Amino acid sequence: MRYFGTDGVRGTVGEHPMTAEFALRLAGAAARALLPGGGMAVIGKDTRVSGYMFESALEAGFVSAGVDVRLSGPLPSPGVALLARQLGADLGVVISASHNVYSDNGIKFFKRDGFKLAAEEEARIESHIDDPAVTLDSTALGQVRRVDDARERYEKHCLDTAPGGMSLEGLKIVVDCAHGASYRVAPATLTALGAELVPLGCSPNGRNINDRCGATQPDLLRRTVEAVEADLGIALDGDGDRVIMVDHEGRTLNGDALLLILARARRASGRLEGPVVGTEISSLALERALKAEGIAFCRAKVGDRQVVNMLRKEGGVLGGESSGHILCLDKSTTGDGMVVALEVLAVMRREGCPLAQLAVHMPPIEQIHLSVPANGSGALEGPAVSRAVRAARKLLGSEGRIVVRRSGTEPVVRVMAEGPDRSSVEQAAASVARALGAAEASARESHG
Repeated sequence: MRYFGTDGVRGTVGEHPMTAEFALRLAGAAARALLPGGGMAVIGKDTRVSGYMFESALEAGFVSAGVDVRLSGPLPSPGVALLARQLGADLGVVISASHNVYSDNGIKFFKRDGFKLAAEEEARIESHIDDPAVTLDSTALGQVRRVDDARERYEKHCLDTAPGGMSLEGLKIVVDCAHGASYRVAPATLTALGAELVPLGCSPNGRNINDRCGATQPDLLRRTVEAVEADLGIALDGDGDRVIMVDHEGRTLNGDALLLILARARRASGRLEGPVVGTEISSLALERALKAEGIAFCRAKVGDRQVVNMLRKEGGVLGGESSGHILCLDKSTTGDGMVVALEVLAVMRREGCPLAQLAVHMPPIEQIHLSVPANGSGALEGPAVSRAVRAARKLLGSEGRIVVRRSGTEPVVRVMAEGPDRSSVEQAAASVARALGAAEASARESHG
């Protein structure tokens, strides 16, 4: 597709396609493709300064096409998906570039059931992008209202997913909201359950979202947990759909570690249905740990939509990515950082042990992630890169893996290498990254 990646449309603000004019056309195209007879769209956003601009453009595009609009203001992505279901809206629209820097932004869609659009539905929208803009007669225009209780609705949902009577009294928790959409929701939810809270990343100014904080950069969280002697730390990303946690000893638990904790606890309580679903870059450590527990595991392509599709196909309820996108389909239709954090906290309370003790079942493995800038020239398929990948696989042997893939959210190629030996993993990842860089440079020169 021309515009949709693994998680909607995304790019640098001011550069095509992330312009106000494109957002207006995108809304019109979505209305033509999916709501030809009118309907309702809920629009939410994170805290980026450009969110106001895209909100207005999307609003105009929908209203001119006869679609009613409900505005939630800053709200985590899973909150927008929830709101679409609760209000009976035909579409939920999120303005966010997730974990990216503030100069990026994006637009993604949810259906009325709270699940993301299928690829075929995105393709239908793209087929109308170049259609002439249409403004209906005044009697047929959509109407706009604000949803004043949007945040409270999502907070209540988060609290309702926690076991009845669960209390976090006596726990000192550091929560890092990445100056993003969860900056009010997460502290309010944890405080309502009685936790002593140390907030980080809760002062958005439109330009500091994900800036040296949040789920993709947990060093600040780790240092703060140690400094204030907290029991644990929770880091969310800019739109609140992923979570990373830190135990009281300062060790970071990524999505794979959290997925294992939830899978073991759900199996023990009889709430684990079907296989656990990871992705092609979920660690071998997770796969082996689940196998040792007798829990079935399968891999989907990268992207939480792919994980959802496989879960629904295989009859599972629990899956996710090492990045912290974790899906509990019995609680939410999309990745939900706050809901996942609450379930981990519930496991801690039920078993009466610290987070560090829950994490001991994940076997150690060395893993390296590298990103190589790429402009889509096809360098990934070049012979030099293929040779480098084969050599890396030989170096890592049967106990390791290397995965090379083009990102669906940024103009980069991702390289993931893992294995028992740190030196070999670093060497394998670096050699493939160098080959990719050289191939990309050569492709740029040839396109001159």
